Amino acid sequence: MKYLYIVRHAKSSWDHAGLADHERPLLEKGKKRTKWVIDYLLDNNVHVDLIISSHAVRARETAKFIGNALHYPEDNIQISTAIYHGDVDTLLNHFFDLSNDVNSLMMVGHNPTFTSFANYFLENKIDWLPTSGIVCIEFNTDNWEHVLDAKKRAKFVISPKMVKDQKIRSKK
Repeated sequence: MKYLYIVRHAKSSWDHAGLADHERPLLEKGKKRTKWVIDYLLDNNVHVDLIISSHAVRARETAKFIGNALHYPEDNIQISTAIYHGDVDTLLNHFFDLSNDVNSLMMVGHNPTFTSFANYFLENKIDWLPTSGIVCIEFNTDNWEHVLDAKKRAKFVISPKMVKDQKIRSKK
């Protein structure tokens, strides 16, 4: 089995008018909301073999934040400038160079492309992948070159709001 985690970066700041878009940092609110999805990942024993992130500051910070929580070495996060302006085909191209020793891949990037990327695999399409949202796709193959033809299913689609609401309900 191969697993793909499609992660939209956490909520970022628009407070710095002079910063280029790719230089915008995360908001503390974004980190707090990301912690909710991290708790979900930890509760469900998620681990990743490889994280590939957009070069944008907000995506790199999100990748580091999640990676640290999952005990993924920060220095092993791969940065791809192609993710920032890429389309679905650009994202799919990342699969073909992957070692088959990598069973779980996390990609961290931006909308609208990441919503389109998730919907490429989802039977039940989503309208919008929110900040810190994660879609996990499970592929019934042991070879990344075959994921496009493999039987697949959505293992989960989560957002900070969904996780928070679920925790509130479970406490009642």
